[in-house]
Amino acid sequence: MQHLQAAARAHTNIALIKYWGKKDQNLILPMNSSLSLTLDKFYTDTFVEYLPNLHEDIFFLNGKQKVDPKIKIFMNLIRQVTGLNVYAQIKSTNHVPTAAGLASSASAYAALSLAATAAAGKIYSKTELSRIARRGSGSATRSVFGNFVEWVAGNDDQSSYARPVKIMNDWDIRMVAIVVDSRPKKISSRSGMQTVVETSPFYHSWVKTANEDLKNIKKALKNGSFETFGTIAESNALKMHALNLSASPHFNYFEPQSLVAMNAVEDMRTQGVQCYYTMDAGPNVKVICKNKDLDVILEQLHRYFPSDHLLVAAPGPGVELLNN
Repeated sequence: MQHLQAAARAHTNIALIKYWGKKDQNLILPMNSSLSLTLDKFYTDTFVEYLPNLHEDIFFLNGKQKVDPKIKIFMNLIRQVTGLNVYAQIKSTNHVPTAAGLASSASAYAALSLAATAAAGKIYSKTELSRIARRGSGSATRSVFGNFVEWVAGNDDQSSYARPVKIMNDWDIRMVAIVVDSRPKKISSRSGMQTVVETSPFYHSWVKTANEDLKNIKKALKNGSFETFGTIAESNALKMHALNLSASPHFNYFEPQSLVAMNAVEDMRTQGVQCYYTMDAGPNVKVICKNKDLDVILEQLHRYFPSDHLLVAAPGPGVELLNN
């Protein structure tokens, strides 16, 4: 049999309206819809080659062989979807800190979805790919598309997918990732959100307000109100982290420097600089701003953080095939 191979690149996305909790663990169906921004700075390159002499999938991450049960489960899904019952060698390189709240799993599974299906000789629409990527990591469904993306929660495999969000503004948006800690987080997103869904007394209210936040932030994107957009994103992130504190056992992703970053952003707003923060499941803080204010913001943040801990990103593209 001819060796089938393909390589793909996918960029991370940062959720502005968060997904935090599943109603179906197997299909990875979220409790609420979400919205994100795909970033150009952080991405994953993945090469997949199907080899008939293999007896199991072999996975390399950043040049080192890893045993990852999730990858094997996902590749079984790929074989089911494509009909190609051959094991693969997978080589993945993360150009983003792994498992540190910078959405490395989103770019990883989006890239793997395209590379694995293309290597199998199958061509899927991005909507179809977003459904496949979702089964590896929920947030990966959004990394299939570029710029602003909505993940429609849905109620089954077909109705839960990502779609691009049209914007009617000229914000020239930027995001500054403040890397407080690039080490893997102590509590995985999967474990943390499950604990919250099962134990937080405020979870029902979260789902209701998250859906309202999504509706209102889409309005802000449409009418060009950056202040409303940023305020909603920041508030939504804080509500998500408040859920973690209300869980049993309670937990949080904050570190002292996370609070320093948050306070710095709030201080800049009192000085008239339009900037807002968000945080995913990790200690690293992301600052949302316009490009015209970037120099001022970086100057202020340099008071607290070294330059190599401040990573500037612009809106990035969707998943794409690479030349092997």
